[in-house]
Amino acid sequence: MADSFQLEIVTPQKKVVDTEATEAQIPGKNGYLGILPGHAPLITELAVGQVKFHAGREQQRLAVAWGFAEVLPGKVTILAETAERPNEIEVERARKAKERAEQRLTSGDANVDVERALRAIQKAETRLEVAGGEG
Repeated sequence: MADSFQLEIVTPQKKVVDTEATEAQIPGKNGYLGILPGHAPLITELAVGQVKFHAGREQQRLAVAWGFAEVLPGKVTILAETAERPNEIEVERARKAKERAEQRLTSGDANVDVERALRAIQKAETRLEVAGGEG
């Protein structure tokens, strides 16, 4: 069995990652998936969360939101709506997005889209966590 697999993370704008990895954690719609070389084939919907992977001796992580992942024994392809490395995340912007969503939820306005506000909070918290700010 191989000791690594090819990992590609792609957004509509660019290829974010194209590397050999020895393991990965992916935020699936029903929870995180741990991926090792030789994993059984599967396709899953992505949730908002962190993709963590080991490439060489380093663990890397990205904030991702929505999309799909295809897992094959020798390759994992993640097609995400957004994927950001820690240095690409604007921490202040993420904090403000979280605050705005929290204010919408606590406003008492019956017209607030609660699901949308909760998704915005989750995305902002993930971005802050990946960037090293508070969650």
